[in-house]
Amino acid sequence: MKREAGILLPVFSLPSRYGIGCFSKEAYEFVDFLVKAGQRYWQILPVGPTGFGDSPYQPFSAFAGNSYFICPETLIEEGLLFREEVDPVDFGSDVERVDYGKLYEHRFDLLTRAHERFLEKGLDKDKAYKDYCKKESFWLEDYALFMAIKAENGGKPWLEWDAPLKKRDEKALAAAKKRLAKEISAYEFRQFKFDEQWHKLHAYATEKGVRIIGDLPFYTALDSADVWAHPEAFLTEKDLTPSVVAGCPPDAFSATGQLWGNPIYDWAAEKKRDFAWWIRRIERNYEFYDVIRIDHFHGFAEYYAIPYGDKDALHGKMHKGPGMDFFSSIRRQLGDVAMIAEDLGNVTPEKVKLLEDSGLPGMKVLQFAFTSWDSAYTTHKHIKNCVVYTGTHDNTPSRAWIEEINDGERDFVRRYVNSVDTDYGRFVWDFIREAYRSVADLCIIPLTDYLVKGREARINTPGQAADNWQWRLKPNFLSDDLARSIRGLADTYDRLPKEEPKKTAKK
Repeated sequence: MKREAGILLPVFSLPSRYGIGCFSKEAYEFVDFLVKAGQRYWQILPVGPTGFGDSPYQPFSAFAGNSYFICPETLIEEGLLFREEVDPVDFGSDVERVDYGKLYEHRFDLLTRAHERFLEKGLDKDKAYKDYCKKESFWLEDYALFMAIKAENGGKPWLEWDAPLKKRDEKALAAAKKRLAKEISAYEFRQFKFDEQWHKLHAYATEKGVRIIGDLPFYTALDSADVWAHPEAFLTEKDLTPSVVAGCPPDAFSATGQLWGNPIYDWAAEKKRDFAWWIRRIERNYEFYDVIRIDHFHGFAEYYAIPYGDKDALHGKMHKGPGMDFFSSIRRQLGDVAMIAEDLGNVTPEKVKLLEDSGLPGMKVLQFAFTSWDSAYTTHKHIKNCVVYTGTHDNTPSRAWIEEINDGERDFVRRYVNSVDTDYGRFVWDFIREAYRSVADLCIIPLTDYLVKGREARINTPGQAADNWQWRLKPNFLSDDLARSIRGLADTYDRLPKEEPKKTAKK
């Protein structure tokens, strides 16, 4: 990794006419903005289909894409939708917030109409579509069937389905495939369109010299196609309920620990299969991204397992993760892939050793640097092989952060970054400058910080169930002046892209 920079902005935070950021012209315009700003990287969050709570870290599939990101405008251009069908739809009136209720109510209706015209035109017989379904069959068939059965059951979790479907009885599955053929086809169509539009955008970014960093959640959702179709990859009982679920032990912040509820991987069985399910998952993610940020890297070193059904995390136990066996297997099967380790949280000898042995760059978040005088996150303690951030999607924007920390921390950070002006807007840019100044090879700044946004622009508050994943950029809000200012930082601190764009594709 060279000394370069990038911007963190989730896809759903892009502006668009359709209630949520999607693969519309605004996504291409953001790529152009990154080029003007001298940025090599665009970091996004997971792009999977979100479930309850709208979290991209609890998707219905570890392989599928989010249908909300399919651009209706492109479907109109292809003749699969008509403008008079799309324009009257209420996608939500607030251009700065995603209204997931409105999206759920209306977006899928439009996609269903598009699918019907897709069939009417005989496009399901086209080679491109058939090749796609064959190539992605490992996960696509199970996902489409899972979602169709789930819809037929009123959205109930698969563990509550009738036993034959829950346990994947062959006759029951065959009957469901026949009964729900059109619905299954609709879900396959949505994934085809997601991939088609995403790959076009990704190719445009590649042509412009922009690389995309995407998140790979460590855990999967219990109510997902992955656990239903591949229970052998997880620790489950005979009735398919999890033996244990994920969380973290009690600490100074929580006397009862944290109960996340995700199923735990059967790492011993996965190792015997040379991590086959994980290899396929990572391969799929490299169809989306150039660089993968592995969320919860700590879980590969050690993980906390809580008995399923417990109401808190008090009775969990710590276990060793797959460690270097996992990363050695990836490199043996996939080569030297580009990854970033999300190594935040408690520092343990096991995690430190795994990060060192794997050689992956870890993360340094400046907002974590000023709670003590010996923090490893202060810039004078950084190393080259890491990625520096002012904050991440889990942090409040830096303007709100400086306003809300205590007086001692505020005095410390002001003296450290040499920002004595009382104007918080100026402080944020001094704080960004401090990140650029780091020796870290890569510097990633959330767009909300460049815009000096406050708490209203927070992406996610960990532990808070509602009002997350909603902030959106106002239309036409990114100026050439802002791009020049960002480029000036990249130039001053030797973070301009180090190579010419590769013209491998056309928009």
